[in-house]
Amino acid sequence: MRQRIALLGSTGSIGEQTLDVAADHAELFEVVALTAHRNWRRLAEQARTVLPDSVAIADKAFYPALKEALADLPIKVYAGSDAVAQLAAAPGSDTVVNALVGYAGLAPSVETLRAGKKLALANKESLVVAGERVMELVEKHRAPLVPIDSEHSALLQCLAGERSAVRRLILTASGGALRDLPAAALEEVTPEQALRHPNWQMGAKITIDSATLVNKGFEVIEARWLFGVEADRIDVLIHPQSIIHSMVEFMDGSVKAQLGTPDMRLPIQYALTFPDRLGRPTEPFPFLEHPELTFRAVDRQRYPALDLAYDCLRRGGNACCVMNGANEVAVAAFLEGRIGFLDIVRTIERTLDRVAFEPHPDLSVYDASDKEARRVAASLLVKEKSKQSF
Repeated sequence: MRQRIALLGSTGSIGEQTLDVAADHAELFEVVALTAHRNWRRLAEQARTVLPDSVAIADKAFYPALKEALADLPIKVYAGSDAVAQLAAAPGSDTVVNALVGYAGLAPSVETLRAGKKLALANKESLVVAGERVMELVEKHRAPLVPIDSEHSALLQCLAGERSAVRRLILTASGGALRDLPAAALEEVTPEQALRHPNWQMGAKITIDSATLVNKGFEVIEARWLFGVEADRIDVLIHPQSIIHSMVEFMDGSVKAQLGTPDMRLPIQYALTFPDRLGRPTEPFPFLEHPELTFRAVDRQRYPALDLAYDCLRRGGNACCVMNGANEVAVAAFLEGRIGFLDIVRTIERTLDRVAFEPHPDLSVYDASDKEARRVAASLLVKEKSKQSF
């Protein structure tokens, strides 16, 4: 019997590559639901190829166009963010691939786990914002959660079958598009520059997060909840080649590393088949093309967002939620050319100072904190723009 997949965020980078994996192993996977945020045209094209039972467009303004585009097919068409979460929980699928971007991915993750389904998670914000609550749902409903992020997939592969105590987890970071740019030039960086990632093909937001290292900070938070390792035992190294995706050091000093080409289809496929592996139509890894694998420490002055993430994780409560909400607002403003590159982290810092700390949040408190973080961050950006006009 084929594994039935509900793919949330199908028109993004992870979504498209998930469809590639499913097509490569059509005898094992059946995509029964697709969702997108606004890209109704691409969603309609995918639906005509995959022929799922259902599709949903989160932005209701595009429902009429999507409905008309699929009118000749027996595909159910829904609209709204609630519909996306409902498709995640619906009984027609066994596995939900959550490839949504940002806070919008939390509710579908929660509904997937409440339904007791396997969650293949690419939406890091689910764990960044509400990691403790999410992992409680995993335990309560005995629902498998398997990470898709290449770094966490690597950690999972290094830990599989191990019974030894872990000394530390080591996440690798490419350093992003701006890693070799002089620090003095960062103030004038354009969105086009920050989007030129040297190794990975990713969506716009995550590419900017890679350049600020917010993404790596969020991955530290994810790793803490996924693997139960405290922040002080999670390290980050700059690894420009992006060949070693992460490492685990055990108490005897042994280190296991997972290596591979920078191709997200590998961790996607592993998440779908874990703990088993399937073949992929790829060439053997070309070791001789990578004669040097190098590492360097993270420059904390250049990448202040990493320490912000560690601080939020240690503080707990709603701090990580506030950081995420402020970052989403600031990254959107940068991509639109309304603020500078360095203003992203400045906005996060100022928002964290202004939003009330909640030490014991539930899901409703996370929702309120996210809204407040966005409101505060947006108001800070307006004030900053007003200053610049004089």
